[in-house]
Amino acid sequence: MPTITRPTAPVLNFGGVTVTRAVESIASIGMTPDQFFPGTDASVWEEDAGSLRPHFLESDGATAMESTSRVAMQTWILRSGGRTILVDAAIGNDKDRPDVPSWSHLQTDFLARLAAAGVAPEDVDVVVNTHLHADHVGWNTRLVDGAWVPTFPNAQYLLPAEDLEFWDPANGHATIMGPGAHTVWADSIAPVLAAGQVVAWSGSHRIDDALTLEAAPGHTPGASIVRLVSGDDEVLFVGDTLHSPAQVRDAGTSSCFDEDHTQANATRDRIFSEAADKGLLLFPAHFGGHGGFKVERSGGSFAVVEWAPLDAI
Repeated sequence: MPTITRPTAPVLNFGGVTVTRAVESIASIGMTPDQFFPGTDASVWEEDAGSLRPHFLESDGATAMESTSRVAMQTWILRSGGRTILVDAAIGNDKDRPDVPSWSHLQTDFLARLAAAGVAPEDVDVVVNTHLHADHVGWNTRLVDGAWVPTFPNAQYLLPAEDLEFWDPANGHATIMGPGAHTVWADSIAPVLAAGQVVAWSGSHRIDDALTLEAAPGHTPGASIVRLVSGDDEVLFVGDTLHSPAQVRDAGTSSCFDEDHTQANATRDRIFSEAADKGLLLFPAHFGGHGGFKVERSGGSFAVVEWAPLDAI
């Protein structure tokens, strides 16, 4: 995989939109590649192990397939048209996550990291949840005097209608995430609904002149991406379309958290194809390192061709 050969910066500019990130945590997910990505091609991981470490693969195993995957929990901060837009909301503090003990009752300084990026909770105009998994909605709310209240009191929360229907416990859907999803709904979704701050959308949704939400199902029924088009620049924030650069070459392999593997694979192929044809930067939700990348076609698959000039984390 390529290395950065040009200067990096903590903030990127795309036309009239600035992009940076606030990181909640970066750590091993505790799963080897074959656990995280069932059916993955082991040869891809072994061949790319040198470039996957240290940002995407730990050095806790003798081989790549014996090592665990490394992921970032973070929020993309977009400033567009005089407004502040947050893309995804990480895990959050004080949340009870019995199915993922390492996410339970966290006490991180995430809000201080937002502040370091110049963002106070009251400054946020829009919060985008690309989908409604626990690690994308946690900071929707915070615990105040024993009650869950919206963290961003002046924000409009944009939530995909398909995920709202799918994850609502009242609808009784069976999901990969199991009954723990009911806790996520109670502490991170229901309070912003009750506050009247949610806008449910389907298909596509225009945020402003530069930013559009688009459906990208598979990981969840309502999974989405954010398209940024400003001036001569176009980039995509692709949520959980992928979780590791290894999936660029091994594009037909889904993560174990994808609800519909066939649909997720088709979405990934569609996005990679467009990105390769147009030279687009892609910013996944969970990439550490330089955060984003460009792809090119390589044989019957794709390859990372360039990393974003964002400071590595």
